Amino acid sequence: MIRDITIGQYYPADSILHRLDPRVKFIGTLIFLVSLFVSNKWEGYVLATTFLGAMILISKVPFGFMVKGLKPIFMILLITVAFNLFLTPGNILVQFWIFKITDAGCLQAGKMAIRLIYLIIGSSVMTLTTTPNQLTDGLEKLMRPLAKIKIPVHEIAMMMSIALRFIPILMEETDKIMKAQIARGADFESGNLIKKAKALIPLLVPLFISAFRRANDLAMAMEARCYHGGEGRTQMKPLRYASRDLAAYGIMLLYLAGSIVIRILGR
Repeated sequence: MIRDITIGQYYPADSILHRLDPRVKFIGTLIFLVSLFVSNKWEGYVLATTFLGAMILISKVPFGFMVKGLKPIFMILLITVAFNLFLTPGNILVQFWIFKITDAGCLQAGKMAIRLIYLIIGSSVMTLTTTPNQLTDGLEKLMRPLAKIKIPVHEIAMMMSIALRFIPILMEETDKIMKAQIARGADFESGNLIKKAKALIPLLVPLFISAFRRANDLAMAMEARCYHGGEGRTQMKPLRYASRDLAAYGIMLLYLAGSIVIRILGR
């Protein structure tokens, strides 16, 4: 399951989505996530599904590669669906013991499941088609107006990019530690949930040591290259909008307008 985490990974491919400006992808992802909560009718989710499907298609990233990123959040998804299914008031459809399934609960559970799944896949599309350097440059450009009020924009963008990039690295390191301990007789599978959680405690010490070692190596590498923050730094490939980026903004605005119209008409 650790290898199934796709957020933070980059999938190299030659697609229109890969060539888009990272600022366009940041804003597009934000618009898509907002539209998921704007939609309150199934027509809105059909529009979101069409939009997301089109983005996955043009990204040239295998659909199975994106879907496997849902496996780590399966328990969260299950709990969210269960809470909405059993705790939403409405007309009772099925009742057993103290649990009641209502028509409104079924609709709400379905909507929350779609939102959570699309949120993960939509975020994965952005990270899978954007390199860490592009993520940093895009974040810095978008937050540049905050520099006027003395906010360290470059440092914040750098930290967010490094944190996002470290997700798959730490997951891979955890997988290696688990395999090493299994080879020495450790058991992470048998027993109840509490026993499995206790079995994971021995993983924490070597994982924290590895994380601190990697952070120290990264800090030394940055110091060796005379890194002193964003003051006066230039970029090898400065970001500039192209015609395809403007066209992408237009498509996103049309999509957001369609979601808002569907919500208004749904009232």
